[in-house]
Amino acid sequence: MVENNKRVLDLEKGVNFRELGGYETVDGKTLKFHKVLRSAGLSDLSDNDLSFLSNYGLKYDVDFRSHEEVNDKPDRVPDGAEYVFDPVFEADETEASKVQNDNFIPEIGGDPTNGFHHMKDVYRDIITGDQAKGAYRTFFDKLLTNDQDDDVLLFHCSAGKDRTGMGAVYLLTVLGVPMEKIKKDYLLTNKVNKGFVDNLILDLQNKGYTDKDVLSSVRDLMTVHSDYLATAEDEIAKMSGNINNYIKDELQVTPSEIRDLKKIYLN
Repeated sequence: MVENNKRVLDLEKGVNFRELGGYETVDGKTLKFHKVLRSAGLSDLSDNDLSFLSNYGLKYDVDFRSHEEVNDKPDRVPDGAEYVFDPVFEADETEASKVQNDNFIPEIGGDPTNGFHHMKDVYRDIITGDQAKGAYRTFFDKLLTNDQDDDVLLFHCSAGKDRTGMGAVYLLTVLGVPMEKIKKDYLLTNKVNKGFVDNLILDLQNKGYTDKDVLSSVRDLMTVHSDYLATAEDEIAKMSGNINNYIKDELQVTPSEIRDLKKIYLN
């Protein structure tokens, strides 16, 4: 067991690896460390990273990526960890995997400067799409399975920010973490990933991409923004009134399951 309780985990080849332990709930409880992690993809992990995660107790790897993303860059997981293929989308609507793999400039609807508005559409789809809702229900099933003291569940997508970000929003909500703290955790991606995204932009500039609007669009695709989460909240309000109703009615998470989740993940 790793002794130091850190929010951001320092892996050699891992991007955006973060603990959800330590967050306080409205009723004075605290999320346990060494129970649930969020991250970007696992395909580039080093052998030392795999050893680190094995020692950390990784038991479940919930992968929100699409078939294509998984086929292109399959996860590396420690021996004994259960891999759970749980695609939120049929294809990577976020475009993050293409930008990461190929320094790709997505022309969304023929417009290479449309990243910000495209990401708001992505968040609408995360909330309204039947496949997305089913994927997050499966996520909760695995969270409920992770009930042994020394076992850790990790969930991720390609960049660890949108599909993963909403997974964290849902989990922290049912555990009773205040929305102000949930939003800070969501936006922490921008701080943790700053060097990674800056290097992506630099690589594009070195390849001859100089249009500021195009580069800004790529940055919008590779970061999170309070407006993205606000777009999700607006869709949730339209469908269910509030996020707790949405989790109950659309994700089908029952009150008894929420009680079990609190027993598993809170001190």
